[in-house]
Amino acid sequence: MRTIAIVATACAVVAAVLIAIRSTGGEASADQLASGTPQHNAGHYDASGAAGQSGSADALTVTQVDRTFLVKVRQAGLWEIPAGRIAQTNASSDAVRRAGLHLLDGHSKLDQLVREDAKILGVELPNEATPEQQEWVRQLEAAQGAEFDRLFANVLRASHGKIFATIAEVRAATQNDLIRRHARQANQTVLDHMEVLEDTGLVDPATLKEVEADVTPK
Repeated sequence: MRTIAIVATACAVVAAVLIAIRSTGGEASADQLASGTPQHNAGHYDASGAAGQSGSADALTVTQVDRTFLVKVRQAGLWEIPAGRIAQTNASSDAVRRAGLHLLDGHSKLDQLVREDAKILGVELPNEATPEQQEWVRQLEAAQGAEFDRLFANVLRASHGKIFATIAEVRAATQNDLIRRHARQANQTVLDHMEVLEDTGLVDPATLKEVEADVTPK
C-alpha cells in the first residue's frame, strides 16, 4: 500500500507540472520536467539592436568612445585594403607582398564585422578614409620597388601601432558586448599585421619611436 501511495503522489506532481505548463502556453524539455527547473528565453540581439528579456542594459550601452572606435576601424579598412592590393603590384619583396595579403584578408573581415555591428548599434559609419589616409594611398600608388617596400612597412606599422593602443583602451572600459567582441577580433587582426610588417625587416626604429610618442599618456 505504501508503494501505491508513493506512485500516486508522484503522478500527481507530474500532472500538476503539466497543467501549469499548458496553462502558460509554454513547453519544457524532459530534463526540465525532471529537475523542476522553469524554462527561460535566453537574451539575444535582434536586427534593431534590442535585447531579449534577460539581456543586460549595459550590453547595449554605446558610448562616444565605442562610436569613435567603430569609425576608426571602418576608416582603417577603407585605406588599408587598397594598400594591401597595391602591395601585390608595386612591391619588390615577397615579405611585403605577404604583409599586403594579410592586410587584405584581415581588414576585409573586420570591415564586414564593423558594418554589421554599426547597423545593430545605430552607429553611422564613413564611406571614405581620412584625408591623411587617402594621401598615404596616393604615396603608395606612386612608389615602386624598394622605395615602396620601405614606405609600406613604416606607414602601415605606425598606423597599426597607434590603433592597437586604442583597441586596448576600448576593450578595457566598454560596457557593450558587441564592442567587446569587436575589440577582441580587431586586437587579433592588428597584432597579426604588426608582426608580418615587422617580418619584412624594414620597420625603422624612428617609426616605433613615433608610435611610442603618440600612445604615451600626456
